Amino acid sequence: MSEQSKVAPDPRGQVIGTVEIKKIGNSSGIILPKDVLARMHVSVGDKLYATLTPDGGFRLTPHDPDFEKAMEVARRGMKRYHNALAELAK
Repeated sequence: MSEQSKVAPDPRGQVIGTVEIKKIGNSSGIILPKDVLARMHVSVGDKLYATLTPDGGFRLTPHDPDFEKAMEVARRGMKRYHNALAELAK
């Protein structure tokens, strides 16, 4: 029986793998399997951002949440000042 099949699927998402906390020097870390890295479209050396979820867990994502917030502000500004930006682009 594979390690993945021992884990019940989460009703909010699909289980794509399991990780184990390991001792790395004076720190602790997790090792992500190759298939998990492939599904996340990341590789060794890429940054992952950890965010807290409402249910007390955390989410790892390659997308910077601060950048997303800044882009949302920029989108609102572009929508509000669409005419002025169009004139400046001429």
